[in-house]
Amino acid sequence: MRFHTRKWVKPEDLNPNGTLFGGQLLAWIDEEVALYTVIQLENSRVVTKYMSEINFMASAKQGDIIEIGILVKKFGKSSIALKCEVRNKMTRETIISIDNIVMVNLGPDGKPKPHGKIEVEFVKNRLKD
Repeated sequence: MRFHTRKWVKPEDLNPNGTLFGGQLLAWIDEEVALYTVIQLENSRVVTKYMSEINFMASAKQGDIIEIGILVKKFGKSSIALKCEVRNKMTRETIISIDNIVMVNLGPDGKPKPHGKIEVEFVKNRLKD
């Protein structure tokens, strides 16, 4: 799993208990997997189709730094299946692990469109000398 993004938990990210609001964390995850998918599929038209069970195992408090990791599980015809893990860098605990997130590649008409990808590509390998 590659950890791409870090977030600093700020006062506006907290719930009434003084810990990271789950809805904020899910928004960060959704944004991160969308950005990852856009880069992998080279198309800015992607949508979240599915997220498997969400089970919060730990939390974070103001001032903690969390990081979001993504692993590609499978490339479908017009989709990509991902796994996501979020961990607290301060406590070294896993906050949440989502085993299956499916993102769908869309065409200009807003309908699923085959993307033709079969493996993870790194941006540095796409750049020409």
